[in-house]
Amino acid sequence: MRDDTEIPSGARLWLPRLLGGLYVIIGAVLAAGGAWLAALGGSLYYVCAGVALLISGVLLARQKIAGVWLYAVLFAATLAWAFWEVGPDIWALVPRVVGPAVLLLLALLLMPLLRGARVSMKVAGGVAAAVLGVLVVGGYAVADGGSSRAAGAFPAQDFTAPAAATASADWPVYGGSDAAQRFSRLAEITPANVGRLERAWVAHTGDMPAEPEESSYGAETTPLKIGNTLYLCSATNILIALDPATGEERWRYDPDVPDDWIPYTAACRGVTHFDAAAAGAAEPGSACAERIIEGTLDARLIAVDARTGRPCAGFGAGGAVDITEGMGPVVPGMVSITSPPVIVRGVIVTGHQVLDGQKLSAPSGVIQGFDAVTGKQVWAWDMAAPDLQPPLAPGDTYTRGTPNMWTMASGDEALGLVYLPMGNAAVDYWSGSRTAAENEYSTSLVALDAETGRPAWHFQTVHKDVWDYDLGSQPTLVDLPGGRPALFLASKKGDIYVLDRRTGEPITGVVERPVPQGGVEPEERAATQPFSEYHTLAKPVLTERDMWGMSPIDQMACRIQFRRASYKGMYTPPTADSRWIEYPGYNGGSDWGGIAVDPRSGVIVANYNDMPNYNRLVPRAEADEKGWAPRGEARGGDMGGGAEGAGDPQMGAPYAIDVNAGWRLPFTGLLCKRPPYGGIRAIDMRTGKTIWDRPFGTARRNGPFGIPSGLPVDIGTPNNGGSVITAGGLIFIAAATDDLFRAIDLKTGETLWEDALPAGGQATPMTYSANGRQYVVIMAGGHHFMETPVGDEVIAYALPAGEGASSARAE
Repeated sequence: MRDDTEIPSGARLWLPRLLGGLYVIIGAVLAAGGAWLAALGGSLYYVCAGVALLISGVLLARQKIAGVWLYAVLFAATLAWAFWEVGPDIWALVPRVVGPAVLLLLALLLMPLLRGARVSMKVAGGVAAAVLGVLVVGGYAVADGGSSRAAGAFPAQDFTAPAAATASADWPVYGGSDAAQRFSRLAEITPANVGRLERAWVAHTGDMPAEPEESSYGAETTPLKIGNTLYLCSATNILIALDPATGEERWRYDPDVPDDWIPYTAACRGVTHFDAAAAGAAEPGSACAERIIEGTLDARLIAVDARTGRPCAGFGAGGAVDITEGMGPVVPGMVSITSPPVIVRGVIVTGHQVLDGQKLSAPSGVIQGFDAVTGKQVWAWDMAAPDLQPPLAPGDTYTRGTPNMWTMASGDEALGLVYLPMGNAAVDYWSGSRTAAENEYSTSLVALDAETGRPAWHFQTVHKDVWDYDLGSQPTLVDLPGGRPALFLASKKGDIYVLDRRTGEPITGVVERPVPQGGVEPEERAATQPFSEYHTLAKPVLTERDMWGMSPIDQMACRIQFRRASYKGMYTPPTADSRWIEYPGYNGGSDWGGIAVDPRSGVIVANYNDMPNYNRLVPRAEADEKGWAPRGEARGGDMGGGAEGAGDPQMGAPYAIDVNAGWRLPFTGLLCKRPPYGGIRAIDMRTGKTIWDRPFGTARRNGPFGIPSGLPVDIGTPNNGGSVITAGGLIFIAAATDDLFRAIDLKTGETLWEDALPAGGQATPMTYSANGRQYVVIMAGGHHFMETPVGDEVIAYALPAGEGASSARAE
């Protein structure tokens, strides 16, 4: 460290001027932006800090030590203001403190160059180091103090559930069992030995796009394990059978989905198994006595022999059924089956995805039932024309634009019911053209008689939904103590409802509460909405203090955006004259990953998203001028044509919709809401109370300007995909955007083991036993909306051979 006499005269002059100039520029921006924010009714801190920073910068440029003392006072005031505003929340403090702290350290280091300072470079460096140490230690203390996750006692293991609700050596259906609890009785892998988990094998589907960086591919498959075979589908519906112990491929069948039928979200979440011999519909050992059935992106049902992969000739036309028959004109890619169908009493029940936001006259959301042996259509449920049954007369079509069911249904074989989480009408953010039937059934759980297709009951979670809060989570079936058949329904707005699955009657409290009114169609807004009194994943309403960024400047920009937008809390009505904030956004609380349930102890595990959307309804003339058009009707615009999250044309309605799904600042790319953006929570099923709750997902792949930070800290990231609970006391989950696969202690929420995946893990894992060894499998396929890398790897994990209690199982 040089003494003052060794500092070149040029440095003595220009370094203070450079730092003073930086202060002046930042101060001017803060003062101007702060004045704007104050005029909008926001915080006065920014304009005051900007003025003080301006003065400090001028003094520093003139080499006056008073500039340092003034900034030191400003920094102390900033610390006091930050803690007053957000308390000891480490992530909320980052933009308020880190940038100002850097400016303070620079000023301290330059003190020997200022007139009136009697400090050597050595002393200045020591003071700066001491201040830095205090800030670092204080930051760690704040972070550690805010890391507590426990909120309640872990329940005693005395909960009861039907035996059918749990899987053992196999994983025979998408949710592990017909009850969709995503629970396994396998217990070989435990908190004590999970740290030794290793990759047992890796298989590749070979289904990769030509340009992965620009692709919407994203395999979200959860394999099935039946007997000695693993069954799965690739991103574009290639069916594959693997050896469960080695990953060796046994057969594959490619249904040749045309490229133009692949929608903007190319996903196959899983397949369905049907034992026709066990159902008495085939001779044991005959061709297709056991079959694998999948829905395809070009809207077909495919049935192949489970042993060979050859199409079942007696199913439909050469092993395939076209579900678009009776829908009228269907543009390629507008209709696709992305989730595995459910089979109840020998009937395949399937819905389908209809691209969001395209046009009022989009294809029908009709639900259809097909014979699992012959593929013959046995019924259809068109909510607007329930008497329209197959075969349709010439010229008849199912009602266009009705809500669809794109996610996973659940079935109750004993009751003969299938439970359908319904979506919204064809135009999500405009309700003025909807029919009475659409208003009744959209965003509802509908129970249909599997043999007739007639509704038995329905329960609506959102009235006249214009927020895209369609139900994405598969219902989970549980027999409550005393034998009452129930189901748990998680929703995008965060509420979890508990219903009697025979009648749809709420078992726990549901209350209609007043919600904000107004927007572009005030006469359409429901005065109240149904809120669950059992449990919600939703967080408190946003305030200006929740805005975030990398520095005070971009945090101030987010505060200005917040103040300029319309926001009245949950269910803020859509507006066109300004942006409006939707919170939770359409991708959370709970989306298609759903919940998992430990039926022994009565614990629910829910991973969730916690992000707002920053939306605007775009008047029709403006959308037309931009060229926004439905898929298949492109007009050369800059957006539209089904680009999820921005520029959905909503043709036929007075408004298109522009959704800023992540509410990012355009320059840094950071999100405007402070972290966390996603979490995972354990809930006591008896009481609905939280056992533990924690941010889910690290910052290793996140950072400003799209540059990964590499930080292994739990920031809580967006997530898609669900979890699996095992009797060994573990939760296995990927889902987050950090591309990590984790094992979490069910009792404490602590991560006990993790592995970096080669691509995004936006899929739900599964577990099974083969040759007495427990395996856990995850598909690393990536996800376009989550912006994770595309891949084709199916990865199986197990303890090293010979370790663990072979075939260990909690009975």
